[in-house]
Amino acid sequence: MSWLPILALAGLAFVLAAFVLKLPRNVWALFGAALLFGLAGYAMQGMPGVPSAPRQPTPPPAETGELLVEARREFFPDNELPSRFVITADAFARRGDYAQAAQFLRNAVEENPADTEAWVALGNALTEHAEGRLTQAALHAYSRAEQAAPDNPAAGYFAGFGFLRSGEAERAREIWAGLVEDAPEDAPWRPVIADRLARLDALLGQSAAQNPVAPGAGVAP
Repeated sequence: MSWLPILALAGLAFVLAAFVLKLPRNVWALFGAALLFGLAGYAMQGMPGVPSAPRQPTPPPAETGELLVEARREFFPDNELPSRFVITADAFARRGDYAQAAQFLRNAVEENPADTEAWVALGNALTEHAEGRLTQAALHAYSRAEQAAPDNPAAGYFAGFGFLRSGEAERAREIWAGLVEDAPEDAPWRPVIADRLARLDALLGQSAAQNPVAPGAGVAP
């Protein structure tokens, strides 16, 4: 019986307290009553016969938010810090709370509609909040970012990444190829997008090799 070890443990605790720790005799009754009170509570609520069910470990925070923040910052100068709203939103994004991040980013673009980085961050937060789906709200945010800074490729890069996650690889490739083609040769972000484009081309090439088109298919008569 599983009660026997519990009773033995209570008796051992009393013996240790009374004879080893030299508990005064006049408090033995009080200590014994405390032990009995604990046993009575366990008898009422405890279920020693039920097998243990350890709590499932809490999954570690997703790294997606941290990676998104770092990737976005690559397209903006290090000596130009984001607005206070963007900094606060990044803290929530790192924890995976994209809904709260989006709220702060809406405040950022309301305060400064020309804040390119805030618009890009808002597009990212809305996309992640939709579990990777490129929503119309996210596309609007990327579009506003591109209007605010046409020379900054961040909006196009993350929009292309959203299309890629949505299964529209060809559209993503079209956007990234345009960014690489229009980029200055010395642009620091050009190798990053060129590398992503090369990987996407390799992926599309493998897909085409695995699904070859039949001779004559798709050819106009």
